[in-house]
Parts: sequence; C-alpha cells; structure tokens
Amino acid sequence: MAASILTKREKEVFNWLIVGKSTHDIAVLLGISEKTVRNHISNGIQKLGVKGRAQAIVELLRLGELSL
Repeated sequence: MAASILTKREKEVFNWLIVGKSTHDIAVLLGISEKTVRNHISNGIQKLGVKGRAQAIVELLRLGELSL
C-alpha cells in the first residue's frame, strides 16, 4: 500500500473541512491554534500542488485519501 500524502494531523484537518467546519471550529475541536490549522491546510495544498482548499479536497477525494 502506498504511503499517505498527508500526515495524520493534516488528514484530520481536511476531514473536518469536508464536513463544513471552519478554521476556528477545527482549532477548538483539535485543541490547537487557528494558525496551526491554517498551516496544516497550507502544507496539504502545497503537497498536492493545487491552488486552494476546494481543489485540495477534490484531489484528496480523487486519490482516495479522503472519503465523503
């Protein structure tokens, strides 16, 4: 099985994004700062070579990294 593109925490953040949670909501749920949440999102976007959150989510779904 191929290694995951995202770290465990990055994947956790994107899983919350796909159910409609805001950066603030995710920070509270995970007990981390909003800045850290944004960093995890930015890292995922950079790893995927896409331009934004929505594109990252679509690509992660396409790759099977996330599911609805």
